Amino acid sequence: MKIEKVTYSVGALNCEGVLVYDEAGKNLPLLLMAPNWMGVTEKAIEGARELAEKGYVVFLADMYGPAGRPTGQESPMDFLGPLIKQPAETRARINAAFDAMTTAAKARGVGDASRRAAIGYCFGGSNVLDLARSGADLAAVVSMHGNLKTGMPAEPGAVKAKVLVVHGADDPIAPKGDRDFLEDEMRKAGARWTILAFGGVFHSFTDPSANRPPASQYSAHASYYGYGMAHGMIADAFAGKI
Repeated sequence: MKIEKVTYSVGALNCEGVLVYDEAGKNLPLLLMAPNWMGVTEKAIEGARELAEKGYVVFLADMYGPAGRPTGQESPMDFLGPLIKQPAETRARINAAFDAMTTAAKARGVGDASRRAAIGYCFGGSNVLDLARSGADLAAVVSMHGNLKTGMPAEPGAVKAKVLVVHGADDPIAPKGDRDFLEDEMRKAGARWTILAFGGVFHSFTDPSANRPPASQYSAHASYYGYGMAHGMIADAFAGKI
């Protein structure tokens, strides 16, 4: 599996994403991965590699730039708060990562740029939803236990991607009121959307190391069925079935 750092910029911010792909793969779809609030870490790169093994060329987005990444000692919301209050900026950053993925794949002659999707985790879930909200030209976005509300809701007709939200019904970080917000937003936007909510499941359920109930906790069954639906929906979106 090939793992390459890719530099790109958004405004004055210099970013460093990671492209992960099987050099023997042919005509594989492109999948943008937006990581959790910790950003580009070895753990996130390993997650990108696991996704690439499912048959994608994966690009791990850098939302902070190498100089601005968290150390892990910060409180997540203290670190993310300024970005969350600047939805236009976070939207610009995820769109820049999306463009960098396409450019990097084309430059290397890998992947099929006509089939593009995105998946995000926690803060990354909100990032890929923002990508869809912005009207980006991709087939599907999947939010895994993501933040769901935004200060810049999608305009009617803007969302081109099929939207899947895989969520814990008991997630205190993005509770039912936030799911209601997203449902209302997607209806008004005329989007094609699905929310899959697992009862008794909290935040960060795809992370095997998450063990802080009732805030966050790994769930094997939510991960298994959530990923199954995610990969199936992405494949169907590429095939024009949904």
